[in-house]
Amino acid sequence: MAGSANSNDGVKIQNHLLAALPQEEYQRLLPKIESVNFELGKVVYHYAQQMEYLYFPTTSMVSLLYTMADGMTAEVGLTGNEGVVGIALFLGGDTAPNQAVVQIGGAALRLSAKTVQEEFKRGEVFQQVLLRYTQALITQISQTAICNRLHPVEQRFCRWLLLSHDRVKTDQLVMTQELIATMLGGRRESVTVAAGRLQDEGLIQYARGHITILDRKGLEDSVCECYHVVKNEYQRLLGFS
Repeated sequence: MAGSANSNDGVKIQNHLLAALPQEEYQRLLPKIESVNFELGKVVYHYAQQMEYLYFPTTSMVSLLYTMADGMTAEVGLTGNEGVVGIALFLGGDTAPNQAVVQIGGAALRLSAKTVQEEFKRGEVFQQVLLRYTQALITQISQTAICNRLHPVEQRFCRWLLLSHDRVKTDQLVMTQELIATMLGGRRESVTVAAGRLQDEGLIQYARGHITILDRKGLEDSVCECYHVVKNEYQRLLGFS
């Protein structure tokens, strides 16, 4: 974006939404932005918990999880440096029907609920960017539900790996089979089989919870259409994928 905070002062802003803000808006927010570090497994917010901050991941990745009454859990969406965690703050809900859990540890930036709501009411680019991101996130959540219902675990695994790779820009991911099964809404045994197939095809290396992406192009050739639907929507709405 011309005149964005990312380009005016030569400083690389690692969260795409903050980087898309005009310099004037970003400088107004800058004194109120706090840096935080997320450890793997940290719960950013619980179901129905009052939210105090809006988080902008930079090197971390956060999963949005829904837990059923019987304790079964599945991922409905994920957020990295392309977005924010805590959209209920500016949509007026203040609480969410799910929980947000850190799946890849790293850094994030945050703004207080008061600051977010004040800036959102101004109706400037900050508001537009957050609403466009929300529309893209809704697409991701919807496509995840369809994918988990209709596509085999192997393709769902490819989708999750590619979405994760897009958001943290590293070939090294740390994730146990149990957590992957939770993310994909499948069984642990099926994840083991899917990981084995992808490894046999030379696309990944998987050992003791450490996943190394060896062939991204191969993953893109193997993934279902859901990954591309989500990626294209982020590109259309926000100018990045």
